Amino acid sequence: MTGKDSIYATEQTIKDFTFDQHVVEVFPDMIQRSVPGYATIVSTMGKLAGTYAQSNSTLYDLGCSLGAVTLSMRRNIEKENCQIVAIDNSSAMVERCKLHLQGFKSDVPVKVELGDINESAIENASVVAMNFTLQFIAPEQRAHLLEKIFAGLKPGGVLLLSEKIRGENEFNDNLLIDLHHDFKRANGYSELEISQKRTAIENVMITDKLSTHHARLLQIGFKHIQVWYQCFNFCSLVAVK
Repeated sequence: MTGKDSIYATEQTIKDFTFDQHVVEVFPDMIQRSVPGYATIVSTMGKLAGTYAQSNSTLYDLGCSLGAVTLSMRRNIEKENCQIVAIDNSSAMVERCKLHLQGFKSDVPVKVELGDINESAIENASVVAMNFTLQFIAPEQRAHLLEKIFAGLKPGGVLLLSEKIRGENEFNDNLLIDLHHDFKRANGYSELEISQKRTAIENVMITDKLSTHHARLLQIGFKHIQVWYQCFNFCSLVAVK
């Protein structure tokens, strides 16, 4: 059972945010109350995976956390001889993800791996999903990781990318941040929780502008890039090889 996110409800010395056992226990509540439209994002990533999955290929969920996107992809795959590889660098997340996946029967095999996605091989892929994962990769490593993903994708394969973004200028960024903080207040987070979470995450999650994502994907070689969801400073896009 998961609980209510109250990790930052009391005043404390703030350490850098990590996906540890405490976060695993409250992660579903944390993400629902922090990311607008999260359920829509996850279900649509599954539908897109079903659309772009190719027979005899592998689908990847990089930074799989508790496996929400893996489950959504698995529900939608109808092509034959597909498998899903789900990878995360948090052992607590991987163990709980395996338990979650066991609760749902499916003919699509899933391999859940503990590992660093910067080091993991991407091969014979028709779909690669990164749901709020790239933002936790060091900025100087992002292009290299995306190049590896592009190289491992089959022609017509897709990258499904969700990210928290920065506004294109200071005014726009502050507007998006204010709207997001209002969203969190409406979902029961206190000013203390919002402030302390922001401090915990600021060195761990470095966000890019949407224009940066777009330019980088084009430069790597993706042909078609389309934002299909945005609410405040959260967006999801599909990039087709």
